[in-house]
Amino acid sequence: MKIEKIGVIGAGVMGAGIAQAFATSGYPVLLRDISQSALDRVFATVKASLSRLVAKEKMTQSDADAALARIVPTLKLEDFRDRDLIVEAVVEKFEVKKAIVADLDGICAEKAIFASNTSSLSLTKIAAASKQPGRVIGMHFFNPVPMMRLVEVIRAIQTSDAVNAAIVETVARLGKEARVARDSYGFVVNRVLIPMVNEAINCVYENVATPEDVDAMMKLGAAHPMGPLALADMIGLDIVLDVMEVLYAGFSDPKYRPSPLLKQMCDAGFLGRKTGRGFFSY
Repeated sequence: MKIEKIGVIGAGVMGAGIAQAFATSGYPVLLRDISQSALDRVFATVKASLSRLVAKEKMTQSDADAALARIVPTLKLEDFRDRDLIVEAVVEKFEVKKAIVADLDGICAEKAIFASNTSSLSLTKIAAASKQPGRVIGMHFFNPVPMMRLVEVIRAIQTSDAVNAAIVETVARLGKEARVARDSYGFVVNRVLIPMVNEAINCVYENVATPEDVDAMMKLGAAHPMGPLALADMIGLDIVLDVMEVLYAGFSDPKYRPSPLLKQMCDAGFLGRKTGRGFFSY
């Protein structure tokens, strides 16, 4: 399975990073969103990211210009008919992802691979939305995509061996490392990481320690490069809550119960860096 033309659906933070990663590796990328303003913002974001790499002498200005030129915006899903690999990076809602897969089925060639950047939802359920579920797989990138080496490749029950091999090879061509996991709620990274973050939030909720001290203790005592609460603010507390709720509902295990404080902060709109306030101020 030869992958040459890429499609990315969703022009948010993750979509922008995924598009940049493919474009800097020489792939032509078609980037789709439902609003022109989102597409305009993502080009400014990618241009700024590439400029930082140029300033750090990690790439030349000509290479940065060429990468940006490889990203073509569109508002039409129909434009993806010639893509070999389409990666969706839309909101973490099953019904939205299911609808995209079903729509792509009626547009794309039979050889096209559909990948989801979901961080916790069942790939097996997402794959079932396709008439060819064997071509559906998970590609879980991590933020910031241009810098993070891991891509968690998630095999649905239906994913074919050929599709899995093609995606592992493609990840290597991006200069990243693929690690394959079977489909399970939260996969590996978020199943381990997000409950740890949730427990750090509980330490604040129960007045065990301040946010500053919780993060300092984990950095000093566990050699974490970033404290769990600062990490939660970077991820977005709404995303942390979404993952916890998927784990809680999927496993029916009380150890995955979201912290009451996490719910309260999301209700208040204190979502972290993107709103200027979370456990810390920005």
